[in-house]
Amino acid sequence: MIFINPKTDFAFKKIFGSEQSKDILISFLNALLYNEQPVIEDLEILNPYLAPRIRGIKDTYLDVRAKVTGNKTVIIEMQILNIEGFEKRILYNAAKAYSIQLKSGESYTLLNPVIALTITDFKMFDFSENVISRFVLKEKDYLVDYPIYDLELVFAELPIFTKSLEELETLTDKWFYFLKEARSLEQIPPTMAAVPEIQHAFEIANQSLLTPEELEDLERQEIYIYDARNAIAKANKEGLKAGAQAKALEIARSLLDVLDVETISQKTGLSVADVQALEQARA
Repeated sequence: MIFINPKTDFAFKKIFGSEQSKDILISFLNALLYNEQPVIEDLEILNPYLAPRIRGIKDTYLDVRAKVTGNKTVIIEMQILNIEGFEKRILYNAAKAYSIQLKSGESYTLLNPVIALTITDFKMFDFSENVISRFVLKEKDYLVDYPIYDLELVFAELPIFTKSLEELETLTDKWFYFLKEARSLEQIPPTMAAVPEIQHAFEIANQSLLTPEELEDLERQEIYIYDARNAIAKANKEGLKAGAQAKALEIARSLLDVLDVETISQKTGLSVADVQALEQARA
């Protein structure tokens, strides 16, 4: 079997946000948000997957939204690319989901909690090596929670999760392994198939069951991700080169009164012409 890559937002929404995905999403959210306790007993997927979609819109992202037990709204998003403004977008989407619950004139007491769960395929935070990080409003000096615990940001950083199939212990481990490795598997591992919801997730992820339109959209998104990652890598490389050039120029300027042009060129890697230009500009 060939499985679609759950880390693309197209596939993520199909697996976790389809009409038939309720059991999958309940298991996934209980694992990541509630330490595998059955806190969420039922949910309603608010924007179920429909295909075909995103045709011609290469950078559209598709989140999964659900109303869970206790009337909480959970926004789940898979993010592969670390794009500019990403952190602000998460906060904006969570705040917007919280504020749009009220119609004009309605009481603030009608507001229900919102959780934004973001799974990233890149490292976001340097303060911890935990895969899952949680953020809530706190008093700055005493770190006391704000009295109303209504807005929570939860992040799962996939690069931190490095367990092999043989090392999987918890349900959370298995879900992370599914997200990271499903695309590279040719069959469902028995330890994963033992969890009915994960077995179901693999069944939805079976590429042979996709329509031609879905396959086309999936391929288009994978090409976009590949191109975008290459563009980011190129920009970073050019930025490093520009940084190295600026540093070399700075060093050369500091040596103008100490060494001759040829020696400065050898020491910094700049051309003789570049060093001469610095000397002339100073004069």
